Amino acid sequence: MTPSATPSAPFGPLDFQLVLLRRMADHQPGLVEDARRELGASIADMREANRRWQAMVRAPRGRGALARYRSVLGEPASRVRRTIGDLECDALLWPVPLWPDLRFEVLAAPGGQVWNAWLVRAPGAAGPELRTVADLRPWSCTVDEVARAFPPARPLEGSAPTRWRLAFTLPGGAPRVAEFTWGLLQRLV
Repeated sequence: MTPSATPSAPFGPLDFQLVLLRRMADHQPGLVEDARRELGASIADMREANRRWQAMVRAPRGRGALARYRSVLGEPASRVRRTIGDLECDALLWPVPLWPDLRFEVLAAPGGQVWNAWLVRAPGAAGPELRTVADLRPWSCTVDEVARAFPPARPLEGSAPTRWRLAFTLPGGAPRVAEFTWGLLQRLV
């Protein structure tokens, strides 16, 4: 199976995975190369998927973010009502074949506005044991898992809308900052 090669072809889950990889290539080009090959996609396929995604995102009369995710990924595999502080939202989860233990999660307000979209551990999947800096390998864990493993963690502004940074302290008192793309650990700085 190869990604949509022509602009008129439907943009689907495989293309979306290439979009996720495109942003990760800045920090982990080797892992992205391996994943791209696993998907049977060329560098040109990845660039074209990203170009088409950006065109959808920036279209003046385009769909809202939630409708865009649904049009690309289909109906979510699961939907859970969640309370974050004083706010209620829907957490919609889609499988991501490239990372079988993860789900793409969209947090949406009652009116459909998307608050957040990133990769999270699949419900029931065992996450990694995070105890030391050696456990923090690229693509091994999510923002939430690092925050829970090394409290107190403090979110920091990322360098792009799909990037997050998290300040935390390792056992023994060593402060660190982790960088994530689409919620997946890319590197420590």
